[in-house]
Amino acid sequence: MSPTTLPAPPEHGHVTFLGAGPGDPGLLTLRAVEALANADVLVAEDDVLDVVRRHARQGVAEVPTEADRSVPGTGTPQLTVVDGASTPAGVPAMRDAAHLVMEAARGGRRVVRAVSGDPGLDAYAAEEMLACATAGVPFEVVPGIATAVGVPAYAGVPLRDAQGTDVRFVDARTASERCWTEVGASDGTVVVAATLDTVAATAGELVSAGRKPDTPMTVTVGGTTTRQRTWTATLGTIAQTLKQAKVLPSPEAGRPVIAVVGERSAPAQRDRLAWFESKPLFGWKVLVPRTKEQAASLSDQLRSYGAVPSEVPTIAVEPPRTPQQMERAVKGLVTGRYEWIAFTSVNAVKAVREKFEEYGLDARAFAGIKVAAVGDQTAQALIDFGVRPDLVPSGEQSARGLVEDWPPYDPVFDPIDRVFLPRADIATETLVAGLIELGWEVDDVTAYRTVRASPPPVETREAIKGGGFDAVLFTSSSTVRNLVGIAGKPHNVTVIACIGPATAKTAEEHGLRVDVMAPEPSVHKLAEALADFGTRRRAAALDAGDPVTRPSERRPGARRRRSTT
Repeated sequence: MSPTTLPAPPEHGHVTFLGAGPGDPGLLTLRAVEALANADVLVAEDDVLDVVRRHARQGVAEVPTEADRSVPGTGTPQLTVVDGASTPAGVPAMRDAAHLVMEAARGGRRVVRAVSGDPGLDAYAAEEMLACATAGVPFEVVPGIATAVGVPAYAGVPLRDAQGTDVRFVDARTASERCWTEVGASDGTVVVAATLDTVAATAGELVSAGRKPDTPMTVTVGGTTTRQRTWTATLGTIAQTLKQAKVLPSPEAGRPVIAVVGERSAPAQRDRLAWFESKPLFGWKVLVPRTKEQAASLSDQLRSYGAVPSEVPTIAVEPPRTPQQMERAVKGLVTGRYEWIAFTSVNAVKAVREKFEEYGLDARAFAGIKVAAVGDQTAQALIDFGVRPDLVPSGEQSARGLVEDWPPYDPVFDPIDRVFLPRADIATETLVAGLIELGWEVDDVTAYRTVRASPPPVETREAIKGGGFDAVLFTSSSTVRNLVGIAGKPHNVTVIACIGPATAKTAEEHGLRVDVMAPEPSVHKLAEALADFGTRRRAAALDAGDPVTRPSERRPGARRRRSTT
């Protein structure tokens, strides 16, 4: 237990005021993750809930306040449950956030009140803390990264230099005339919280207060998220800069921004310091034709390159039409029929695990049996089941790679010559043939069937066909055929990345231009190849003096040279 954790008497409950940071879920502190894991109730605005809910336990209640921040103590709460069920909020008629928090804390429940940025810079959170103190409800505070500090860091705009520049933080919505006069007379760095449609007026306030019109200014919207965008200008030119960028006028003119003003903030250095927006796939919408479970590590890798992955399943998994063969094989595992069991996919692990649970078995049934996994993801699925594989390919993560590392049958050292191979109904014969050649007998068992998935939502289909995605990763020929079958052919501006020559050939047969090919058949090498493509594309734009754009921002019909990396 953390030293800052307070005991929660059942009659009073306990409240944790938690800073959720400026938007990037990765900026949550370890203490915040711990508090979320123990929470019974989450109270937060919708955008903050999206950041913190992934660390909450299953079944935690959520109270989105949807408060109007311009009017303290307002909100329209609605209690929901993570699993999708809903129940009435049961809060008093006075529905301000402080009452919500204290009502949720009744009955000994642990409440997390999550706010954007840091609770210490949120005036409303301070009011709620005072309300808890007055009512005798114990509470603690978990600081978070303040938006005014985190956003400039992600924008590549240092707030101080070696000369020790003064830094002032201003909220344009509540700043007084005296405040503007003070920051106008200063030569320090000013960090201003404003909105897109008020940032030009903010610049005017600073000029009127004494700042020179040529004072550098950066404006960042969507800070610390893959929607981040930063403009560099001066106090006198920011209005024209936003107009030329076609940011204003816009229906999203009310979006919050962080503006940094001052000579020491060094906007001129932003080209070298903008580490976040210069990631190779920054802001790219990448279609991954896999389920969320299958694509978890791949999607994480894409996010590390700045991409926004979108998983779209192209196949669905169903039980075999005749389950008797699978039932006999699982019983054979228990009775000692097999020396090895080989898993060629995560779905195969899932199929065997479900059959084990049906018979009341667990990972202990693998005792005395050697286990092989075709690759790292399959191996991790086994580890999650409680089984550590004895063999994972040292080279190519495929059936061929597994055969290359598989030991030949030796009647002296191998008491049993049989291998159990649970797999899909459409799997290739590479592994079976290879094992037989090595002297093994193989029980090749259909553990599950793969069928074409249902079409994705209309919005997704329109984005695929209309160029709304910047890239799509094809990990097999079947993903090409199934995606085209359920959603249509990707637009010609979309970058097509294929895991190998066979997949690329299938893509070309469907009229797609292949831009990227993995150097070896691995989903992670495929993601790396796409990132390399993005890096070269960005460098070419900068060398040509062109703006860096995403593929989906190119003119329809634009063609690119084929690249195989």
